[in-house]
Amino acid sequence: MVTVKDISDYIDSFAPYSTQCEWDNCGILVGDEGKTVNKVGFVLDLTAESLKDAEDKNVDLIITHHPVIFKAQKSFLKGNSAFDAAVKGISVLSAHTCFDCAEGGVNDVLCDCLGIKSFEGVPSEECAVPMARIGELLLPSASELAKLVAEKLGTVCRVTDSGKEIKKVAVCGGAGGDFLKDAVNMGADAYVTGDMSHHEFLLAEELGLTVIAAGHFETENPAVSELKNKVCSRFTEIDGVILKQTNPVKYIG
Repeated sequence: MVTVKDISDYIDSFAPYSTQCEWDNCGILVGDEGKTVNKVGFVLDLTAESLKDAEDKNVDLIITHHPVIFKAQKSFLKGNSAFDAAVKGISVLSAHTCFDCAEGGVNDVLCDCLGIKSFEGVPSEECAVPMARIGELLLPSASELAKLVAEKLGTVCRVTDSGKEIKKVAVCGGAGGDFLKDAVNMGADAYVTGDMSHHEFLLAEELGLTVIAAGHFETENPAVSELKNKVCSRFTEIDGVILKQTNPVKYIG
């Protein structure tokens, strides 16, 4: 018999909740930690679509990357994903920044997707454990890097081009603007992340750093399958399924 707590403890062993950023909310967020689990659903975000899919597939536990309960809230009503999951008797566990920085986590998977070699963590004052990664990837230009990222992640890229040949590339899935200067300090020629604000693009240009913003969903979603593989390899008696989630961002024009 495998319980919600058993699975949570296992995730805590390779992506310790203690390594999450201070503003984050990882661990068991909805449900009964003693509940028996036969089927687990994996998804980046708990949405109405993914929760319906979980219900249709008789999932006992949903494991998300982004926390289903994130910021403090003053109500907990029908239509809220956490409330609706609780009503349906489905537990929810979230592994966010702890999985971003874990070995084999979001940013290691992103490096593997892009073919970045000999990568290591990028130290930062923003987090106790390095979250971003940096490694070797030889390309002649920013445009070639953008083409590679677009192809591998199935996305459209926004680019600031430093004009430099690419030899070392840093990555951080999701919103990685906080690590721009850290990437430069580690000798990065380019930085691939999900979200980047206008002012962060201006800073990158000032720092002489090529930046590729490839989409929050696109840079993190590949790691969902890796999380499924880890959990299902450890608990062979449970079934694991990837739940449906449509990217909320559409590219038009």
